[in-house]
Amino acid sequence: MNNQNIIVYRFSILYKILKELEKDINFRILEILDEKSLSNEIKNLNKYLIITKKQILKHNNQFILTQIPIKISKIIEKINIEFLKLQFVEQSQVMINRYTIDINAREMFSNNVKLKLTEKEVNTIIYLSKVNKPISINELQTKVWGYHLDIETHTVETHIYRLRKKISKIFFDDNFIISKNDGYQIN
Repeated sequence: MNNQNIIVYRFSILYKILKELEKDINFRILEILDEKSLSNEIKNLNKYLIITKKQILKHNNQFILTQIPIKISKIIEKINIEFLKLQFVEQSQVMINRYTIDINAREMFSNNVKLKLTEKEVNTIIYLSKVNKPISINELQTKVWGYHLDIETHTVETHIYRLRKKISKIFFDDNFIISKNDGYQIN
């Protein structure tokens, strides 16, 4: 069963049309007529898209239908595109401990505090988070930076030092990435 929900907000004629097509378009169609009901309904939904004529300021995942008349096939196409965008955003966020890493935006969040990261910093954090053991400097140098083992460099140590400093300054967390005798690890 498809768990994608289309909420048609204060747009009864569109609701009736989509409801007739519900089985064919493979979405669950809901009609909501007031904001309180809307807020209550989306609490229970994971994947939803609100279709409305006017933007509702408090809510995300909206598709505002401004150009009417429009072919139903065009509406279905736009709905599918919106769900693909939502899926892309959802897949770009990774939870690591108390932090959310937005891979696309290269940002780290916790409690409404945001830290901008470089691509290498994101790659380092993601790589370190995938295993629950220390990762050696040589492995990071090879897998994250793409350097050969025979090159003498302190790139990894320098980047980890700077990354730890950034995290400590913004989140006051000195133990997110810890040093061990055999490498670095997410704590």
